Amino acid sequence: MGSPLVAVLDYGIGNLRSAQKGLQRAGADARLTADPGLIADAAGVVLPGVGAFGRCIEALHRTGLASIAVDAASSGRPFLGICVGMQLMYEGSEESPGVEGLGIQPGVVERLPAGVKHPQMQWNVLVPTTPSRLLAGLSDPAWVYFVHSYAAPEGADTVATCEYGGDVVAAIERGTVSATQFHPEKSGEVGLGILATWVAEVGATVGV
Repeated sequence: MGSPLVAVLDYGIGNLRSAQKGLQRAGADARLTADPGLIADAAGVVLPGVGAFGRCIEALHRTGLASIAVDAASSGRPFLGICVGMQLMYEGSEESPGVEGLGIQPGVVERLPAGVKHPQMQWNVLVPTTPSRLLAGLSDPAWVYFVHSYAAPEGADTVATCEYGGDVVAAIERGTVSATQFHPEKSGEVGLGILATWVAEVGATVGV
């Protein structure tokens, strides 16, 4: 059995290689790339992200990967957003007023609730809210690692939250599109299991 080809979008922001390495450990032939041809050939596409919303969106447009990410998310191939990559999928963010997101998901990313430390930089427990392929078979409790000051709005696609001054969206899933606010590649065996589940789904779409 081969490893499915996964394109990790490389737009030059932060340590995107950690996501690539996590996916490789999970069984993918993960390539950090900005090559449109390679991304088009990939069986799955990952949008990671670290840092400020506005700076990341600017970098996506500068590298030509913004429209490629939107096309990949609507292509029917498995698409995964990670951390700020998840936030970029929305229409905008309170962190960068007036800056348009990718619009893959409806709504505007919001600042974490008042009264708690910003950022949330800790391990926290996932609270599943809806059955999800991505999170199937998780241990209970499932601890994962978060680093963020903003989070997606709760909606019909929310499949898990965490408690941090209230319910905070931790993961979403809609068809072949999914995303995690936490870092699965930094979340030990639980995170590796989530990535392995996603990689298995990618492989199944191409018979690998």
